[in-house]
Amino acid sequence: MTQNRRIVLAARPEGAVRPEHFRLETQPLPAVPDGHLLVRNRFLSLDPYMRGAMNDRKSYRKPQAIGETMVGGTVGEVVESRHPKFAVGDVVVGGFGWQLYGLSDGGGGLRKVDTSKVPMQAWLGPAGMPGVTAWVGLNRIIAPKAGETVVVSAASGAVGSVVGQLAKAQGCRVVGVAGGAAKCGLVVDAYGFDACVDYKAGRLEADLAAATPDGIDGYFENVGGAVLDAVLGRMNAFGRIAVCGLIAGYNDEPIPVQRFNSVLLNRLRIQGFIVSEVPDAWPPALAELAAKVADGSLKYRETIAHGLDAAPAAFIGLLRGENLGKQLVALD
Repeated sequence: MTQNRRIVLAARPEGAVRPEHFRLETQPLPAVPDGHLLVRNRFLSLDPYMRGAMNDRKSYRKPQAIGETMVGGTVGEVVESRHPKFAVGDVVVGGFGWQLYGLSDGGGGLRKVDTSKVPMQAWLGPAGMPGVTAWVGLNRIIAPKAGETVVVSAASGAVGSVVGQLAKAQGCRVVGVAGGAAKCGLVVDAYGFDACVDYKAGRLEADLAAATPDGIDGYFENVGGAVLDAVLGRMNAFGRIAVCGLIAGYNDEPIPVQRFNSVLLNRLRIQGFIVSEVPDAWPPALAELAAKVADGSLKYRETIAHGLDAAPAAFIGLLRGENLGKQLVALD
């Protein structure tokens, strides 16, 4: 009999995440009652927000429960259906987490996707939650004008790479910040950014100043810490900052920001956002992003680990910045 395999949170990490914080379990497949469907997940999305979910502290979402399936986005195929709106063979995006199978009543944001022009796994990346996150932060918060300078941290990642390409399409000068020469090369050569600052090179502030001679009008924040501090020192009056993530402080205490006075001096607007809280943005964002993926104008990269067992190590690597582009797990 086919069984489900899943990875649960075994213990809450203090500091860096380690393999022992996860546990692999096997359980019987659930029965499919009327009005439900069973999905065989094919790809699992790994994202930085999962690190925050592992903590038991106040946040925008409930903490990941000990002993429960790790949270995460998935794409897969319906293998059994007793639901009138879903048929066997439909490809669906959902949030079934770190497991091979998921049972659904058709709610919870489950949606069918078309894989004829957009690859299945891309619905978890540029045509999925990361892409919509980029679209919302850029268009709803930064709202750039042609000719302005937009800086993007974690620019080689699944979100940052999309932000930069959308901003370039709107006529902006786009500068990325990434870790290492290989990632910066990808940002400029593959994604078309005007420049990329390698924060690991030891010249963050000088290199950022050289790349933004006219200052910074918009900043898409994924990192925090020293990068945020350097950007605050380069912001122009009435600049806008969209705060999507602060990964520099996810494993340890956040790095204090020294230049917060720039917010007042430059009358900056800083707004944090959670993409699940702006449902009206998803239809137009997904339509635009999927069309760009289909016609090849939106470039992306994927790092794919194979097998559910590989998910913990891949996630730890993601938090260390070892991946290029979107981190996925193929659930072979």
